[in-house]
Amino acid sequence: MKTLHGERILSLDGSEGAEEMASGSRATVPEDSDRTVSPGRRGEKAVSALTGDSVEAGTLKSAASAVRSVVASPRPVKGKAGREAAQRRLQLLPGSQAEGRGQGPEEEEEEPLLSVPEENDGKAQPLPPVCVSAMRGMWREEKVALYCDEVLHGCKAEDADDAMSKYLSEKLKLKGTWLGVWKTNPELFFVKYEEASISFVGILVEVTCKLRQSSSSCFKVTVSVAEPFSSNIANIPRDLVDEILEELEHSVPLLEVYPVEGQDSDLHDIALALEVVRFFYDFLWRDWDDEESCENYTALIEERINLWCDIQDGTIPGPIAQRFKKTLEKYKNKRIELIEYQSNIKEDPSAAEAVECWKKYYEIVMLCGLLKMWEDLRLRVHGPFFPRILRRRKGKRDFGKTITHIVAKVMTTDMVKDLSSDTLLQQHDDLDLALDSCYSGDTVVIFPGEYQAVNLALLTDDIIIKGIGKREEIMITSEPSYDSFVVSKADNVKLMHLSLIQQGTVDGIVVVESGHMTLENCVLKCEGTGVCVLTGAALTITDSEITGAQGAGVELYPGSIAILERNEIHHCNNLRTTDSSKSTLGGVNMKVLPAPKLKMTNNHIYNNNGYGVSILQPTEQFFIVAEEALSKGAASGDKKDDNMLSKVMQNLNLEMNNNKIEANLKGDIRIVTS
Repeated sequence: MKTLHGERILSLDGSEGAEEMASGSRATVPEDSDRTVSPGRRGEKAVSALTGDSVEAGTLKSAASAVRSVVASPRPVKGKAGREAAQRRLQLLPGSQAEGRGQGPEEEEEEPLLSVPEENDGKAQPLPPVCVSAMRGMWREEKVALYCDEVLHGCKAEDADDAMSKYLSEKLKLKGTWLGVWKTNPELFFVKYEEASISFVGILVEVTCKLRQSSSSCFKVTVSVAEPFSSNIANIPRDLVDEILEELEHSVPLLEVYPVEGQDSDLHDIALALEVVRFFYDFLWRDWDDEESCENYTALIEERINLWCDIQDGTIPGPIAQRFKKTLEKYKNKRIELIEYQSNIKEDPSAAEAVECWKKYYEIVMLCGLLKMWEDLRLRVHGPFFPRILRRRKGKRDFGKTITHIVAKVMTTDMVKDLSSDTLLQQHDDLDLALDSCYSGDTVVIFPGEYQAVNLALLTDDIIIKGIGKREEIMITSEPSYDSFVVSKADNVKLMHLSLIQQGTVDGIVVVESGHMTLENCVLKCEGTGVCVLTGAALTITDSEITGAQGAGVELYPGSIAILERNEIHHCNNLRTTDSSKSTLGGVNMKVLPAPKLKMTNNHIYNNNGYGVSILQPTEQFFIVAEEALSKGAASGDKKDDNMLSKVMQNLNLEMNNNKIEANLKGDIRIVTS
């Protein structure tokens, strides 16, 4: 990605996925390191860097950064030495490596990359390890305290930049001169290079803290090449580095420099301060913050820290985290496109240019709205994560007949012997094709086998989908590249005698958006969230098993209706989170106001990591009264003679009879406040 005027280019924490970022398993030079644009500040000049996590992760693996020879062409620089450097080419990879690649630079039609002359055979030394930031081991409460209490001090959004500058300036006073690794965009040095082999250029430099510019996001410091000459690129010419620094007047962005280990303890404080500022502009700052009124800016920062931590610890599954990252990256890139487009308009804009500006602006506004939804915990669960069904309902066929769709590789007469003689049949070897051919009133009959069907996420017509044989033998797995598995807004759809196995999708294993769905004698093996019944929708589950959900096994949204009979719900709430005290979801979770209606009979809810049944109740007064009653009810089972418990359940439209709720980690029934 090119460095652009008016923005900083920094890596977004989590470019390789939340789990890898949290574990520190990334290499110092990630081969496919993503670069995203940090929220820019007014009028600042473009710079480029990697985040501290990317750097620190590598230092945990080795004492020094790997050094390698690469194929690249230095860009022209000023002066005689620069003109000479422009004629050189970095040496080719060793022959064995080139053969392994399957093709060499000599196969390209463009000018080949030449070898460095004999006199430049001296290679750079490996880079020393950089300081590992203390932020890596911080809990979310510690991060919140650091930013909200120590750095921002409850300031307003428009004062955040000054607060960050003051914090960083104070830390930099600890030591005036130190060694660091300057990590910058390869395009500063090379006009032609293999992106897979050079994710950044790192040079060991001596830093003199004579700060330039007032904003912490664009502080610049004076640097010079330190001895011994060290880089992550073994064959980078020393004179090229000298010429580039001379062209930059030896002034580079401070946030591109990472202090190295082996210096005094003050450098660890400086390294932490730099990481604090990098992370703020990479992830916490939004360029609309100082344009909108916010009564409590630190509370907003806390929400963003929680979002980041949820991505880190896997509370938000990896695919969802990637979608957020892409949305944030797209927003930043679109903003840069608008800035560049406007800067290229020399005089009064033409009508076409004005229209184009407005188009780009409104696209940015839409992306901004999506990002705001991500930051709102109340909207996050079913906000921009989840696309809604846009397919129209087909209704019945014109000739009024219904068809039974047989899904099997080969259809035999024995398969259809139990069907009436006037049944219209259509055979498919692909479940997706069968679902795509359905109209309201049709039945899909699935014989034993393993299937995938993205059309299960687009159920709009009233159909029956049923397996023939043991439910464990009819396995339907989700398509990992899609967000949703089973989603319905049909008036009445039924799934029977099936096993739904969720693999990689991030939405609920079953989401009922509207209408009514029936699950009968099914096994639901969740990997993301469980069954979600959205506002106004209805669900009936009988004789089924739900297990493995990262949240609650069954999630009821306000105003929804559910009937659960003779089911097993177990081993749910498998959130990969370090903050288990805040995780209350378990078997069944109800979100109140307006209250959902739930009837539970003869269910077995056990071995869930949260509560067996949790009721999210935002009214504090109700919580005080109802929790007392429900605690008694949980201790004594489903007592119908407990007047208080019955009263609470009636108020909640909750009917529970003969359920067995046991061995749940946090308890059986609990009302929690939102």
